[in-house]
Amino acid sequence: MANRPVDPNAIKALNELKYEIASELGILEDMTKNKGSIQNIFFAGHVGGHMTKRLVKMAEKELSNKNK
Repeated sequence: MANRPVDPNAIKALNELKYEIASELGILEDMTKNKGSIQNIFFAGHVGGHMTKRLVKMAEKELSNKNK
């Protein structure tokens, strides 16, 4: 399985989500210092974990709305 989005247009949305979550977690400053990348592996894992949680919630909501 490739480690990239199935839809190439999703890259922009995922990057926006990454910045939104980093901002909420208070680590956006670290990202902007490093030109959009998170250098500290602990920050990267934390942001990635929150992204996954949010994407799962979004998918669950979409699925529950389809079943109504």
